[in-house]
Amino acid sequence: MSEQKTYGLFEVAGIELEYMVVDRETLRASPTVDLLFKDVTGHITGDVERGDVDWSNELTAHVLEMKTAKPTADMAGFAEKFSGEVRAINALLAKRGLMLLPTAAHPLFDPFTETVLWTHEYNEVYALYNKIFDCRGHGWSNLQSVHLNLPFANDAEFGKLHTAIRLLLPLIPALSASSPILDGKPTGHLDARMEAYLHHQEKLPALMGSLIPEAVLTEEEYYREIFSPIGKALAPYDPEGIMDHEFANSRGAIARFDRGAIEIRVVDIQECPQADIAIAQLLVETLKALVDGRWASQYVQRAWHHKDLLKIFLKVIKKAGGARIRNHDYLLMFGLDKPEATAQELWEHLFAEVGGGLGKEAKACIKHILVHGCLAKRILARTGPKPDAPRIIAVYKELAQCLQEGRQLA
Repeated sequence: MSEQKTYGLFEVAGIELEYMVVDRETLRASPTVDLLFKDVTGHITGDVERGDVDWSNELTAHVLEMKTAKPTADMAGFAEKFSGEVRAINALLAKRGLMLLPTAAHPLFDPFTETVLWTHEYNEVYALYNKIFDCRGHGWSNLQSVHLNLPFANDAEFGKLHTAIRLLLPLIPALSASSPILDGKPTGHLDARMEAYLHHQEKLPALMGSLIPEAVLTEEEYYREIFSPIGKALAPYDPEGIMDHEFANSRGAIARFDRGAIEIRVVDIQECPQADIAIAQLLVETLKALVDGRWASQYVQRAWHHKDLLKIFLKVIKKAGGARIRNHDYLLMFGLDKPEATAQELWEHLFAEVGGGLGKEAKACIKHILVHGCLAKRILARTGPKPDAPRIIAVYKELAQCLQEGRQLA
């Protein structure tokens, strides 16, 4: 989000999409994002400006991020813009026998032998993380996500948006889970990325808290309840003050007061930008309804404790749409008056309630997910329960083709 201008609720959005660079044949991760950027700019850099879409790199040398260059009021228009950048990047990577791989986790990546940290800009921050946590783990170097940034103009707007996002976080993986396989076998979690992420900073629990953010409503409260404990936890490991508290906050949604935005981080990346943008748009439409108090007042929404929301989240990352939510009060927050429902049924209800705000392409993408299941479920339908490496590679090559062509996996 921009530092120059303050945007109000839902006026604009910022989107970031992450992909792994891999060998076209073996799918082995290739730590060569710096060479790709050098091909385009003539020098090694951490950022490439490309008009409406920028490229950048974070932490590892095999992950590339594409993002809106500035906040946009036309999220739908970025589906094709991101797709165009995917094709441009793949054309460049093809010269080295490489390509972009979608989904939130590489199914065969060995983080303990294949992780290569980014050694250029911001390396001192990544080196500090590595020193504290050892970044050779799936929760550090094998997780590709979508980050959705939504703006707020003041404390009142922050409180409303933060409250709504907290409520929605447990449901998001039911739509977006795309990481069912790690180390060559199904993990038992359809969103294995988030399961790994939950444990990657256990050495300093203040940095993540309970993943679902605490019920704070103002900037001052956020600094006191969240940033202050993070600073105290980091202090013994960071005597030179390299780490920024906002950067170190790793909850499932983080406040970026420098940008006037909240960044949602629990969305697994899909097989094509069209699906990513559709999910982002549905999340925004749902959050608008929550902020407007369509189903429950702000006062009632605020009462939810992060630990109660985490219980639902843990079910959803395991079974995605199949997770049974046996909490009548939670279902009522979204206008569903039932003693229990699956996460899938709740999303079908929400799509019926707010889906009218989506464009034709986004509606088609969401319907595909609701009819055929989240991407993780569709992947496992292709691989079977006990796939060998050649079968996994064949399925993920098709996913790479989906990315190139801008289409969903059937």
